[in-house]
Amino acid sequence: MDSFCRVFSVKMSTKASYNSCLETLYSLRRYGIILGLDIIGNILKGVGNPQNNFNTIHVAGTNGKGSIASALSTILHKAGYKVGLYTSPHLVRFNERICIDNQPVSDEDVVASYNAVKNVYYGSREPTFFEFNTAMAFYEFGKHNVEWAVIETGMGGRLDATNIITPALSIITNISLEHKLYLGNTISEITREKGGIIKKGVPVVTGVTQKNAISALTSIAKSQSAPFYRFGDSFRIRRNRNSSFNYFGIDHVWRHIQTGLIGKHQINNAALVLAACELLIKNHLDLTLKNIKDGLEQNRWPGRLEIVSSSPLILLDGAHNLNAARHLAKYLSENLSDRNITLLIGILDDKPYKAMLKDLLPLCRKVILTRPKIDRALATEKLYPVARKIISDIHIIPDVDKAIIHAIENASPEDVICIAGSLYVVGEAKELFEKRADLLRKN
Repeated sequence: MDSFCRVFSVKMSTKASYNSCLETLYSLRRYGIILGLDIIGNILKGVGNPQNNFNTIHVAGTNGKGSIASALSTILHKAGYKVGLYTSPHLVRFNERICIDNQPVSDEDVVASYNAVKNVYYGSREPTFFEFNTAMAFYEFGKHNVEWAVIETGMGGRLDATNIITPALSIITNISLEHKLYLGNTISEITREKGGIIKKGVPVVTGVTQKNAISALTSIAKSQSAPFYRFGDSFRIRRNRNSSFNYFGIDHVWRHIQTGLIGKHQINNAALVLAACELLIKNHLDLTLKNIKDGLEQNRWPGRLEIVSSSPLILLDGAHNLNAARHLAKYLSENLSDRNITLLIGILDDKPYKAMLKDLLPLCRKVILTRPKIDRALATEKLYPVARKIISDIHIIPDVDKAIIHAIENASPEDVICIAGSLYVVGEAKELFEKRADLLRKN
């Protein structure tokens, strides 16, 4: 009994420490977003510069960063490497941001890395949430002796806290107008910020399509003597009649490739992954075609066209900006146009909500306007005037949990419920479904 009490006491103590760490971390949001590398540099120096002890792949861009990063992590793990994966935001638990071999770190690891970072010299100001989190991730990767780490930028690239690394490979997925307050008002300006991850002599893979974006990245790569590989130019794909595609690459032709992620846009993301794999092979990494195929097929990235129930069909998709909303609209139009769709949507205040609603609502029978708990969420009253011009069946239920339960209770088995508009909405949905598994039905 004494032994049991001691173990129970330790677990309770760890939980209290974990919750205390998260409470302090989230309070750092009040300092806002401050771009720059001085503070993260000071912190990492204080914990021994762990980022210098493993190889990295750096991923920037507007959409697709997480899907690409998780695919590369899965492929490298399949090839036998110990891999770190750093992404944001998390959906349900903070630990999701820092993964080792595709598994979130433990609560004890979070506490240990928090304490390590907390006790070093920061510099002229307190670190932001993202700076602190980034330092924790690099500390954990060093502690666990990862061989490779796939690092997703938080915002932009040039002055993003993750840009303290010198990667073996840089990937810039695509570019659209976002975070204009911090990154610039034009595609060219935003591209130059994201292109700031390009390092001297380090190969770059990109999926950008706009002439201004291509020109900006080409110029940066040339100035850095960085080999530059663009989708549609250096490598391309051809879709097959089934869900597979053929890849015509830099040095290889790989046929009958499939990705485990839903949506045609994920094939474009997969092409960038394959180009990255080619360059890693050229860099003498031991990757086989089987590793690559298995990794792509088995990769999962929650909250992006994720089906969690079949009756009714419940689809979770962050669709957190205009490009992502258009990808979702295309999927709904091409795959579910013969079904009654209820859209449950909440959007953050820095997103083009009018355009997002105009793309999505015409495809739906009913909309439920909701609001995630984050303070940056738009009030449902702000969404309503736009929605009522497009669709007549509108319900306003600000609480996400209550909105989901209402949608399920009022849906027939053949209906579709699409939960979208923000990864924070999706995160609250996943948390509810973890507590209420009875709400879901799978064939």
